[in-house]
Amino acid sequence: MSDVTSLPAEIHKRVTERRGPILQFLREICAIPSMDSQIGVVGNHIAGVMRALHFEEVRFDRMGNILGRIGNGATTLLYDSHIDTVGIGDKSAWQWDPFIGKVEHGALYARGACDEKGSTPGMIHGLAIARDLGLLDNISAWYFGNMEEWCDGIAPNTFVEVDPRIRPDFVVIGEPTRMQVYRGHKGRVELRVVAKGKSAHAASNQLGDNAVYKLLPIIAGIRDLEPALGNHPFLGHGKITVSDMHVKTPSLNAVPDEATIYIDRRLTFGESAQQAIEQVRALIPAADRDAVVVEELFYDTPSYTGFVYPIEKFYPPWALDESHLLVRAGLETAREIGLDGATTGKWEFSTNGTYWAGKAGIPSIGFGPGDEVTAHTIQEHVVLDDVVKATEFYALLPAMLST
Repeated sequence: MSDVTSLPAEIHKRVTERRGPILQFLREICAIPSMDSQIGVVGNHIAGVMRALHFEEVRFDRMGNILGRIGNGATTLLYDSHIDTVGIGDKSAWQWDPFIGKVEHGALYARGACDEKGSTPGMIHGLAIARDLGLLDNISAWYFGNMEEWCDGIAPNTFVEVDPRIRPDFVVIGEPTRMQVYRGHKGRVELRVVAKGKSAHAASNQLGDNAVYKLLPIIAGIRDLEPALGNHPFLGHGKITVSDMHVKTPSLNAVPDEATIYIDRRLTFGESAQQAIEQVRALIPAADRDAVVVEELFYDTPSYTGFVYPIEKFYPPWALDESHLLVRAGLETAREIGLDGATTGKWEFSTNGTYWAGKAGIPSIGFGPGDEVTAHTIQEHVVLDDVVKATEFYALLPAMLST
């Protein structure tokens, strides 16, 4: 369509006509478990919908992510939605089936509804509508349904550097943004601290060297460290958390000879992974420095296809300037579809933006239905009207980028 001013109304009309299929699509993919990066079955279902909507290319990549493309223009626009989820935890804590879910007060409550299957129907239907309106004539538009929960950014890393070896010009991340335009978040590095001791019978504990005790001053130091961490006007304050602990001991009646704590360290601008490691090392008492080591974690777990992509568990912070073309296009798109109060913001958690923008320097924004505070909880949900409205955003954005 040549008249840009009429586009929002026409897109709204077409999206409204598809409301039923869009929401049914969401219910269907939430009903398919895809925990622990096992996205093959849900990926096949998504592939079937893309084929029915006449995407020009639909396939899985080597890692097992599902790809769909419309158009073959010079500008490459990618819509990123991770379709794996965390587990459900204690099933008895749920008052409804976590996959079939329930609809109440206009929202779907189900695992993955918010984080992040809620963006997939809108992205796919939105791109099909954009194509039908001639908005993708100069664009190669990709839907990228990927695995993200256990290693942020590993899937886009393979998209650019392994398969299909395409570097997008612009990326839209569908993680929940409360229907605002997000433009960054803090980074993260995952660490472990391993203490070695000497085992002995608990009845003769004076003969041993308790590895757990070596970690106690470090844990206390981590608890008290946060006020000294970096701060940034937009991304906010760095954070540090002891997130897990493992102990090796011959028995419950023995002195442990090894103990490990795991640390989630959120990085703001001005902080590096090496700096974070040195901050923790400085907490080790001088007498224990030969027996305690601080290590950055590494990810080399095979995907469900057997594909392995070894990578350090460092995820840099990122932020796109408010004046950037993509941010301005996102805000204009949101306002054109009736989200008059749309503004920019940031996530508190981490996304694939750690690779797209943080490592690769590819301009990225976030836009999606849902609120991240419900992610990973038994109250996870997404407002159905927002799922439908987000479809309008994904359909209109290509036109806003071209104007």
